Amino acid sequence: QVQLVESGGGLVQSGESLRLSCVASGFILDYYAIAWFRQAPGKEREGVMCISSSAAITHYPDSVKGRFSVSRDNLKSTSYLQMNNLKPEDTAVYYCAIKHTSRLSGFWCSAEEAEYDYWGQGTQVTVSS
Repeated sequence: QVQLVESGGGLVQSGESLRLSCVASGFILDYYAIAWFRQAPGKEREGVMCISSSAAITHYPDSVKGRFSVSRDNLKSTSYLQMNNLKPEDTAVYYCAIKHTSRLSGFWCSAEEAEYDYWGQGTQVTVSS
């Protein structure tokens, strides 16, 4: 059974950091691209960052450049989203999602929700000013 579980969210003040984890089970993570999305209240879900199966990294909104980073540890079946210098506008539910890419490029990533095969349940991040 494929399962993704996010953790690490919480309430922090502006300027602080959080590290989110996405633990995968039921499959071999090596062959999957992993993306992080977020959905703020009243807004559509948006792609934040993606790490391909070959560990190439893509970030999507300019607002996270220089503040967020993504990594993966295939031995631990885990991806991490490190978020530094958090701002109130980063408040959202954060999701990880995966796509099997063994028949695609090892550099494949996408910000399109529909591309992904499996999703976690999300973890809430709230940043106070």
